[in-house]
Amino acid sequence: MNKVVIVDEKFCFPGETQLTVHKTSLFFPGDGFIVYDPKGEILFRFDSYGPDSKPKDELVLMDSSGKCLLTLLRKKPSLRQRWEGYIGEKAEHQDPILSVCRSSIIGRSSLVVEVYGDPDEEYQIEGSYPQRCCKIYIEKENSSKEAVAEIKRKVDPSTKVMLGKDVFLLCLKPVFDSAFAMGLVLILDQMYGDDVDDDAQEVDPTLEDSSS
Repeated sequence: MNKVVIVDEKFCFPGETQLTVHKTSLFFPGDGFIVYDPKGEILFRFDSYGPDSKPKDELVLMDSSGKCLLTLLRKKPSLRQRWEGYIGEKAEHQDPILSVCRSSIIGRSSLVVEVYGDPDEEYQIEGSYPQRCCKIYIEKENSSKEAVAEIKRKVDPSTKVMLGKDVFLLCLKPVFDSAFAMGLVLILDQMYGDDVDDDAQEVDPTLEDSSS
């Protein structure tokens, strides 16, 4: 696949890459994320302080030093739970680089991600985020799609035991922007959380890769 640079080229790894995503409990359970690269070094951070479990309207993805990489804003009102993304700290009159929304306002639905550029690109997210089992696809010109990233449960390599859902993998195809992918994870977490009982809180469960 061609290199996908949306946030920064330095976050595009040359080969297939697995990042470890840890939902942290710095002050309160599930109040942030820390993302580790394959060497075990911190790559991204997301901090959310306080016990307020209500949905947040602004999310900020940072690098390991605390620099803002991506600002994500919830659009209100929005029946399809629309979000927009901005490079760095959003400035006044700054145009978004991406938008995310549900493909339908009823029942189970996939998420549609539009990336604005030359040319524009469209992605779909399918699967169940609460189960940590979903894929991100890029839409191709011939109406097919190609999987570019996947969220899945992590297994402890020494004990072969599946870890809890607060630790999972973000698996990336070569040269796919990992900061963009992690930004989508933050939105998924706000939209769906860990609620596996409510059908409306699941993305379309179809996980078959039509490109294979």
